[in-house]
Amino acid sequence: MSNIWIDVCGTEDIDEEDVMRFDYNDRTFAVYRSADDEFFGTDGNCTHEQVHLADGLVMDHIIECPKHNGRFDYRTGKAQGAPACINLQTYPVKVDGSRVLMQVE
Repeated sequence: MSNIWIDVCGTEDIDEEDVMRFDYNDRTFAVYRSADDEFFGTDGNCTHEQVHLADGLVMDHIIECPKHNGRFDYRTGKAQGAPACINLQTYPVKVDGSRVLMQVE
């Protein structure tokens, strides 16, 4: 992974316990803001059926896929049970001032 940080969005662009989509270089990602005001990044699509997770439900560090309710811990990418059995790739995220940055390469 390179040391290049990509500007994703402003910190106020994502509500607490919410997710937004981020597309970069023909890839899609999901960026999360936790209830304790931390930011996290994962691949954007569910590993079960490739549905974008930005349309899913976020609660207590879990993202639930909108199609078949596959669940992942967005802090670690760990699948929480069937139908999602393959973990999500996670990416480093940091806040610089009022901007959210992610390492995606």
